[in-house]
Amino acid sequence: MNNKYIDQERHKDKEKLLLKATNYASILSLAFFLICFTLLDIHSTLSFIFLAFSLIGLSNTYAYKFHNNLSLAYHISSVSSLIAATAITVLSGGIYSPFLFILTLLVLAGYATERSYGRIYLFAISILALLIFLQGRFLEFNIPNEIPENTRDIFALLSVLFAVYLLGGIFGKDLMHVHHQLYESKREMLAKSEEKDTLLKEVHHRVKNNLQTVSSLLSLQSRGIEDPRTKSILKSSQNRVISMAMVHEMLYMREDLSKIQYKTYVRELSEYLVKSVKGANNKVSLNIDIPDIELSIDTAIPLGLLINEAITNSLKYGIKDDHEGEIYISIEKEDEHSYVLHIGDNGAGYSDSLTSKNSGSLGLKLIHNLARQLKGTITRDPSKKGTNYIVKFREIEPQPFPSVA
Repeated sequence: MNNKYIDQERHKDKEKLLLKATNYASILSLAFFLICFTLLDIHSTLSFIFLAFSLIGLSNTYAYKFHNNLSLAYHISSVSSLIAATAITVLSGGIYSPFLFILTLLVLAGYATERSYGRIYLFAISILALLIFLQGRFLEFNIPNEIPENTRDIFALLSVLFAVYLLGGIFGKDLMHVHHQLYESKREMLAKSEEKDTLLKEVHHRVKNNLQTVSSLLSLQSRGIEDPRTKSILKSSQNRVISMAMVHEMLYMREDLSKIQYKTYVRELSEYLVKSVKGANNKVSLNIDIPDIELSIDTAIPLGLLINEAITNSLKYGIKDDHEGEIYISIEKEDEHSYVLHIGDNGAGYSDSLTSKNSGSLGLKLIHNLARQLKGTITRDPSKKGTNYIVKFREIEPQPFPSVA
């Protein structure tokens, strides 16, 4: 269900509630006028306020068919209701008027339409109630009650019935309907969200399995090859596939399917690479300093491939044979979306004249290309022994088809 459809449904609900409430209130006001004028013998301003409000309401709903401006129709109905209810309350006893309950219903009407309107009405009617109270108690002028003494009980009964009918027959019924719709919509959205999460987990699980199958095929292929260089190329490709498979494995094991805990991922990837290249009984130590950050898949995979290439190069060319060595990896957060990666070793290093452009190393080219994909920069850190890089990167927006080339 898209946002445009939801907005259209909300507009229809508001339109239905406004027209229904305005028409019913207008008809009841017209009936109230006839009763007051004929049966209760009220021929004063109060009766004609009912008549005026009724005519304004009916005219408002009729005019809406032509201008189709829901906001305009709502404000005309709201302002006329507030003025009419206040005037009738003042003319029928002030703070003691039974019609005061109608003013409180306007707060409910505002909340039924928009929460912001409800707050406005709550504030405005609180002020009006205070002014009506002060007018009757402390101000010099006193507005007389236009309801005859012998018909005040009947007027009070009619006012209460008017309020009860508006509350139960219109606002209450529609509010319950809206509440039920919201509950059903929320339940459907939760069900769809759970279904989506299940499908995403299944996708990540299958992608991980497929990548592991590719890795196994590369491993099988390499067993039948005698040439060390070709064997090394296949092993490097296998490690790259594994680094991507690990991301999908960690995603489907988490509740949040959009991000992975990167410290755990880097540690598992680093330990796997060291054992893969140097064997289980190696003399390479890992120094990993990464805070508890979570990165999206679109950042995690290219960054993981970059780390994979840097570690592999360190293990192959920096820390030679069975020598002792240390690989250092740290990530610092600069701001909300920017990070700095420090990665390197204390091994032999290589000449400053060797670059990604003049080198035949695919790993070195990939490191620089992946840094660009992460919208970042990569520089060598000459202050440390061995080969060390400083990579500044940003968490990238989702891309449909990420590429390392």
